[in-house]
Amino acid sequence: MHRFQNKIVLVTGGSRNTGLDIVERFIREGAFVWTCGSSPASTAKGEAALNERGLGGSFRALPCDISDHAQVTALFDAIERESGQLDVLVNNAADQGLNQGGPLDVDPAAMLKVLATNVVGGFQVTQMACNRFFAKQETRGCVVFLSSNTARRAIRNRTSYCASKGGINSLVRSLALDLGPLGIRVNCCAPGYIYTERWDTLDPALAARRRKNCPIGREASGADIAGVVAFLASSDSSNITGEIITVDAGCSCQHMPIDCDC
Repeated sequence: MHRFQNKIVLVTGGSRNTGLDIVERFIREGAFVWTCGSSPASTAKGEAALNERGLGGSFRALPCDISDHAQVTALFDAIERESGQLDVLVNNAADQGLNQGGPLDVDPAAMLKVLATNVVGGFQVTQMACNRFFAKQETRGCVVFLSSNTARRAIRNRTSYCASKGGINSLVRSLALDLGPLGIRVNCCAPGYIYTERWDTLDPALAARRRKNCPIGREASGADIAGVVAFLASSDSSNITGEIITVDAGCSCQHMPIDCDC
């Protein structure tokens, strides 16, 4: 299946974990992918990982902190100069807002940093993609954001992160409403637990307990998320916009996990 043959795709935050799988999915389906990490070091690490997967020659990786307007401009200058088009934008880059403490302890400056990446950063990348490419091309582009099920069901001591993901959900609906008349679709994939390298550091008992929160018994893989993102970016979803698809193994559909439901 080559739904993205001759398409140019930008995946922000494509240097590790789920981002790598999203980049790979688009390449396997025929796209040339631009991707970025937040720093030169993370970008180089991601580039090496993609090359190890045998994907060299099908992508271009540049550093770009999406909260920095000048860096976003430089990234789009490069895309315009070297590719001349953009068909799909995947807003995957995120600040996890880890170790900020509870809501009584969070430094407001630290919260603003999370919002600057997750909400403002995603917005300004989208704005530039639309102004530079999507609104001008005969075949209009589409946008897919990555949110989280924590936008609807909060987790403890992650105030900044949960607020930013709720902001993304609202941003998606607003952008879909305003950009729809221009032929630009905007949708969102909202994962729950995703297996990443952080799971390898968990106590096995804790990992097992987390999986009890999942009615189907397992966390998502990066490939699971990449499949939904590719669907939302493809012509298979051509009449869908403003939607948030939750991919969390059924966590959000239950009242309580099985060992608490009594």
